Order: sequence, then C-alpha cells, then structure tokens
Amino acid sequence: MTAPPPPSAPRRPRTPDRPGHHGVSAGHFIGAYGLLALTALLVLIFSLTLPRTFPTLDTLDSILSTQSIPAVLALAAMVPIVAGAFDLSIGYGLGLAHVMVLYLVVEAEWPWPLACLAVIVGGLVVGVLNGVIVEFGRIDSFIATLGTGSMMFAVTGWITDGGRIVPGPGGLPPAFTDLYTSTFLGLPVPAFYVLVLAVALWLVLERLPIGRCLYVVGSNPRAADLVGIPVRKYTVCAFAASGLIVGFAGVLLAAQQQIGNPSVGLDYLLPAFVGALLGSTAIKPGRPNAPGTLVAVAVLAVGLTGIAQMGAEFWTVPLFHGGTLLLAVGLAGYAARRRVHTGVFAARDAPDGTSEPPPAPPPGGTP
Repeated sequence: MTAPPPPSAPRRPRTPDRPGHHGVSAGHFIGAYGLLALTALLVLIFSLTLPRTFPTLDTLDSILSTQSIPAVLALAAMVPIVAGAFDLSIGYGLGLAHVMVLYLVVEAEWPWPLACLAVIVGGLVVGVLNGVIVEFGRIDSFIATLGTGSMMFAVTGWITDGGRIVPGPGGLPPAFTDLYTSTFLGLPVPAFYVLVLAVALWLVLERLPIGRCLYVVGSNPRAADLVGIPVRKYTVCAFAASGLIVGFAGVLLAAQQQIGNPSVGLDYLLPAFVGALLGSTAIKPGRPNAPGTLVAVAVLAVGLTGIAQMGAEFWTVPLFHGGTLLLAVGLAGYAARRRVHTGVFAARDAPDGTSEPPPAPPPGGTP
C-alpha cells in the first residue's frame, strides 16, 4: 500500500485588512483620491450648468488668484496640526502682518523689501513664542493661541488706531504690488507661490527625518519622548514654521488689498482650518499633508466660485464653510480610525526607516 501524502499546511485566510489585497487597495485608493475626483465632478457640473461663465480662463485666473492667500494660510494651519496642536492665532497674525507691511511702507517710509522681510521675520518670532507658551507654559494650544491672537488683534488696532492705512497719492511701489498682481507663464504668480510652498512642505514632512518625527509627535507625544524625540523642540518648530508662513501670507495680502484693514485677517481663519482638516482626508487619509490640503482648497474654491456664479446669497459662504468644517472633522476622524484599523504602514515613512509612524489622531480626540 502506498502511504498517504502528508497533510498540507493550512492556508492563511486572505482577509481584506491585510496589506496588498485588492479590498484594501481599492478602499485606500478611493479614500486617497476621492476628494480629487469630487473636484473634477464639481468642475464638470458647474461647466454644464454655467457654460458661458464657469469654464473660462477668467474663472481659472480668478480662482488661482483669489484662493492663493487662503491656500497659503491653510498650509500654515496644517503644520501645527501635524504635531498635534492647533494655531488659532493665524487669522489675527495675518491681519497684523499685512497692516505692519503697509505701516512700515506708508507711514515709516521703509523700503518695501526691508518691510516685507521684517514682517516675515516677525511672524517667525510670533510662531516661536506661541510654541514656547504651549510647550513650556503647559497651556492647551487652543487657549494659548486664542490668547496670543487676541493680543495681536489689540496690537493691530493700536497701530491703525481703529482705522485704515491708506497710501498717499503716489500709491504703493509698483514692484511691491506686482508680488500679487503679476503673471508668470500666463497664470497669476501667487499660484506659483502656493505650489512652491506646498512642494517644500511635502519634501520636509514626507522625505526628511524632521517631518517624520513631527508625525510621531502628533500621534503620540509620550511615545515620541520615550524613543528620544525632543517633543518640545519639534512642537516649537511647527509653530515657528506656521508663523513664518503667516508672515508671508500677510505680505501677499498687503500687496492684494493695498489698504491696511485691521479686521480683514479674521475672514481667513475658518477657510484655513477647513482646508487643513479636509486635506487630511485626501492623498494620505488620516494624516495632515500638503498635497491633500491643496486638493481641499481646490474643492472649496471650485464650490464657492460655482455657487457665487449661480447668484447665491452672501450668507451661503459662511454656511458652506461651517458645514464643510464639520464634514472635514468627521471625515478626518474616520480616516484616522480606518488607518489604525487596517494597519497599512509603509517602512519608508518612519523616522528610522523600519515602520511608519502611527497616524495622527482625529482633531479633538484620539481614534
């Protein structure tokens, strides 16, 4: 008699939660690029609904130009979120920065390049102070930055005496206003500022150790401290980068407005956080990231432009932003929880190259 063959080892069941299977790949693809697909869908819908006004070069130029400052500010808000903090002072800082530029150029008669440099450096200093207050003062970032933002708003009112800074009959230097009004390759130059800034942040956060450490700090500060990552240092660096970007946004806003308005910065606060939080649901769901932030800003820009061209009332803008913010927070939390559940990690994203840092918790709590 022939001996029966040895029993074969039981096969490991193929579960949809294991990396590399089609279920996870398809779900991850939809989560990563669904927001980008929504942008394309909105463009198609508004183009068919408004064929004479929406699908035009004028509309494209308007979106790229008017949404450049919200995009820059959304990127500024994103950096502290990566480190697990929130900077609510960015709107107040934007207002102070643009007023300071115009004050130095118009009232103090500084050369405009020196005024712009001083304001950008000032933004960096304010960011460092925010980080120091949060980390060394042990104050929650919501409360700390709300307090410093209120103080910046007071400084803005003191500088302007509650009024506006209006240039004289000669106006502002043309080279200064060209920072916002000029074009490059047929497109508004502010769009290229946004692109360069997004690429720089992507390189720092995704390709350099400092960015990967920031993600670890934002995911679990205690674990980061246990493995030797200086949590306070990286958090202060995140706030410093945010302040630096806000200072640059203030320069752009001054070149756009050409009038110092002490209350204009607050209008950009909610759109900035909507873009930053909604961006954490795209490209790399569950993690704040620069490309996702740009996609989120694009969705908001296309939606608001289409709604405006359809003749919507003025109150639809805050309604749209508020509803989108709630949706963004909910989706960001879901994306973070799903990322933890599936356990899809990439070795190239870890600080030491061994495993990906844990995903950041959803805003307002842990997954």
